[in-house]
Amino acid sequence: MSGAGLLAGTCGALVIGGLLLAAHAVTAPAATARPPRRWPPSTGPADPRRVRRQGVLWSTAAVVAAGVWLVSGWPVGGALAGGAVVGVPWLLAQFAGGNAAVERLEALQEWVRRSSDVLAAGGGLEQTLIRSARTAPEPISAEVATLAARLQARWPTSRALLAFADDLDDAAGDLVVAALLLGAELRGPGLARVLTELAGSLTEEVTMRRKVEADRAKPRANARWLLLITLAAACLAALNGDYLAPYGTVVGQLALAAIAALIVGCLLWMRRLTAAAPSSRFLADRDRNRRTELGSTEVPVS
Repeated sequence: MSGAGLLAGTCGALVIGGLLLAAHAVTAPAATARPPRRWPPSTGPADPRRVRRQGVLWSTAAVVAAGVWLVSGWPVGGALAGGAVVGVPWLLAQFAGGNAAVERLEALQEWVRRSSDVLAAGGGLEQTLIRSARTAPEPISAEVATLAARLQARWPTSRALLAFADDLDDAAGDLVVAALLLGAELRGPGLARVLTELAGSLTEEVTMRRKVEADRAKPRANARWLLLITLAAACLAALNGDYLAPYGTVVGQLALAAIAALIVGCLLWMRRLTAAAPSSRFLADRDRNRRTELGSTEVPVS
């Protein structure tokens, strides 16, 4: 590869990288759409299998990018091939998703209803929450288990519940935690009735969200098919040397980078249109947030 070709390829790679970043910045949701979590994740370290899969995926992308670059002499082609190894599975997962939030909400409703039944039978709040970890629905089992562990470690009930709200990270979870906080403070007999009514409202919200997700299913399917058709068209074009010959020049590499950036930008835009808007939370533990910002270490109260 000549010096001029290498320089052109480097410029093309930089151009496509800048365009991709610009497209992501334009299409990404606003940073204020959902308040950031104010507490470190409590579900333990990252899953080693997931970390291993991500490492293998990125390593494969790097090998594919280097191989395509060396075989074709196109650095932009190599960057696109490597990016496709990582980006296509991610976009397919994004376009295929949508029901996870509904399943978590349904699991929360089921957990609230079970807890209200135990409280109505005369169970104490803390003991009910601790015992609920054994039968918590799978989508929220990790969060409920962490709540039970905090209570068993003699965390103050209000602090453990606020951390539980952060773990759920959902407006519906804030409603549940708010009811539990009032019950923990007032210690009255009406908490079970409140939770039962709240479970009923959550059931209605689950039904509404399922209808919304059903309406979003068709646009997601269209976006998924568009991604697959674009990928298939690119693979077929790669087999036609005469068709791709003009892209081997400096201007051709820059044009390829611009075309690819526009396609990726459209796919990201479609991903944003088909993604559910995050719900706005209203619970915030300002005192704990201030202590975290000051770098203090909290010790469970014994």
